[in-house]
Amino acid sequence: MYMKRGDWLPSKKKDQLQMVRNWVLSLETKHEAWNVPTSKITSLIEAYAAAEHENSIPSSERNMVTNMRKKTAFSVLTEEMRDIKRRYFYIPPLTESDFKGLGLKPKDTTPTPIGDPVGLVTATIRYPNEGALELRFEHVMSSPFDRRANYGIKIRYGIFHVDAPPVVDVNLLVNFKFTKRRKEMFNFDRENRKKIAYFCMRYENSKGGEGQWGPVISGVIP
Repeated sequence: MYMKRGDWLPSKKKDQLQMVRNWVLSLETKHEAWNVPTSKITSLIEAYAAAEHENSIPSSERNMVTNMRKKTAFSVLTEEMRDIKRRYFYIPPLTESDFKGLGLKPKDTTPTPIGDPVGLVTATIRYPNEGALELRFEHVMSSPFDRRANYGIKIRYGIFHVDAPPVVDVNLLVNFKFTKRRKEMFNFDRENRKKIAYFCMRYENSKGGEGQWGPVISGVIP
C-alpha cells in the first residue's frame, strides 16, 4: 500500500477504501475498548458507503457532476478518517499489533540521539550601512554536515584597533552571541567605526553539544 511521504493516509482511492474496510472490521469488536463512540463509527460507515458508490461508477459514465460528487465524497471520508485517528487511535488503549492491523505505523517513542556537531561554519561579511556589519553564514564544504546537529551558531567576536596585531586566537574574542538565523546583523557604536571586528563561529546542537570553532574572519567597521 503506497502512502505519501510523511503521511499515513494512502494516496490511491482504492487503498483508502481498503483501509476503511479494515477499520470498520476492527471497530466492530474493539470500539468499546478503544473508546470510539458508535456515532463516529456510523459516520465513518456512511462516508465509506458514499465514497464506495461514487468510486464504482464506470469512467465511461462519468461527467463533471459525477467527478465533483466523487471528489466531495472522498474529501468527507478522509476527513472522518483523520478525525478518528487523531481522537481515538493512540497507544494505549491500542497496541502496536492493533496499529498494524489498521494499516498504521505506531509512533516511534524512542528518541534518536543527536550527536555533537562535527562540521565547521564560517561567514561572508557584508556592509549594509554605516556602523553595521552583517554575517551571512556558510558551511565549510570540506567538513561534514549534519542538519540535526547544526541546530544553531555560537558567535565569538571582538573589536580591535586597526594597528593591533591580527587576531588568530579565538579566546581573545570575549563577546558572545547565539543565533539560529542564516544571517546576523551587528551594529556598532560611533566610537568603534574604522576599527576591526573579528568573528569566529561554531555549530551547537539543541542539547548544548559544541562543535569546533571555525576560521577567524574580520571586517573594518564602516
